[in-house]
Amino acid sequence: MPRGGKKGHKGRGKQFSNPEEIDRQMRVQREMEAAGAEKGSGSESEEESSSDDDSNRKRSGVEGLIEIENPNRVSQKNKKVAELDVEAPKELSRREREEIEKQKSKERYMKLHLEGKTDQARADLARLAIIKKQREDAAKKRDELKKDAEEAKGKR
Repeated sequence: MPRGGKKGHKGRGKQFSNPEEIDRQMRVQREMEAAGAEKGSGSESEEESSSDDDSNRKRSGVEGLIEIENPNRVSQKNKKVAELDVEAPKELSRREREEIEKQKSKERYMKLHLEGKTDQARADLARLAIIKKQREDAAKKRDELKKDAEEAKGKR
């Protein structure tokens, strides 16, 4: 059941910032940082101060006061098509690696099995040898019985 019972949650609606207000605040912040950079050290080049502006601009609210190293908060950087390396070796996922490993081990086993080097192959070959011998014995018995039956007919 939603918060607030059957009628739903009675809370404030979301308030969105005005884009012009955000732009104004950003300009004021840049001006303050530029003024602070001029007072702090006059030997700083424009490249260094612009990189400081970028790092301070990204931090807003409490983040500017406290340095946080959160490994889970990673900003995704979009790569350009020119930067993509298509021919680079693609890293396989764990499942893909395990699947490939499983296939290779199966192939290895089948190769050894066909050569007769595995326990199961030896057991199969022994079983086949026993069956062949039984069939040969049965064939010999049948031949002997036929010969005996022919001799018995010939004597009558």
